[in-house]
Amino acid sequence: MTHAKMTQAKMTHAKMTQAKMTQPDPNTKVATPRPWRVALSLFTVIPAGVPGAIRRDAAARALPWLPVVGALLAAIAAGAMLAVQAGGHSDARRLLAATLAVGVLGLLTGGLHLDGLADTADGLGSRRPSREALAIMRRPDIGPMGVAALLLVVLVQITALAAIPAGGLSAAALVLAVVTGRVGVVLATGHGSPSARPGGFGALITETTTGWVRAAAIATLLAAVVAGAFLLGALPRGALSLGGAAGVGPSGGPQIAARAVVAALAGLLVADLLRRTARRRLGGMTGDVFGAVIEVSTATVLLVLALSG
Repeated sequence: MTHAKMTQAKMTHAKMTQAKMTQPDPNTKVATPRPWRVALSLFTVIPAGVPGAIRRDAAARALPWLPVVGALLAAIAAGAMLAVQAGGHSDARRLLAATLAVGVLGLLTGGLHLDGLADTADGLGSRRPSREALAIMRRPDIGPMGVAALLLVVLVQITALAAIPAGGLSAAALVLAVVTGRVGVVLATGHGSPSARPGGFGALITETTTGWVRAAAIATLLAAVVAGAFLLGALPRGALSLGGAAGVGPSGGPQIAARAVVAALAGLLVADLLRRTARRRLGGMTGDVFGAVIEVSTATVLLVLALSG
């Protein structure tokens, strides 16, 4: 992407964020959009039918739906990946399928999370005081640290996904990774994680979730992981892996569950480390940091699954 195109994309993102955060006239009656629609509007480019501004209270109600939105995005990307995998079982084919899946995720989110990853790397990598680091993150260009972080994380996502056996296992791994990244965002929006700026996307969702919401997000994720793992373990080996990988099958449910739980916890741990780093170095969270949380956590889950396979 050229410098001019990146600048234009960032300006467009800023305008979209400003429009979404504009507070409507309190005397004007506006129908409250459904939370899942708000979540789609905030975190994807999928038309959700949310007119006008999005208020902070509406964003707070939408956050618990973010993992569900992640599951939807992952299902679409996994479908594209499985379609490519069905055409052959070669390593090159699996790499192509993984690349397409990661690309689909980027397209569905408008590349905003990837942009946030690059900006966060530039800001934290500058080793400047918080005010200067935040100013660096708002620049329209991408610095060397941002480029390096972007390439590293995307390459890890693609190659780790390609290393997981093609078929049901790789599709399930992609869903788990994408959903875990979104749960990481939900956990990073509780009290104790303030916004680093008075405005911007981060200020819209920081410190909006309760302890019950965050606990429910973790419990639901882990319960879904275990249930999904045992369901996969009950499937025929051919459904799990197009290449007929060894070590999986009807007796592999507990093994798959253990690997998946460890991977999910690793992803959440990395997300929390990034949150703590942003709090210490930047003074809090920004929209860019939330994007970085999603991408780094997703890469971590896929990496752990690939290495433990």
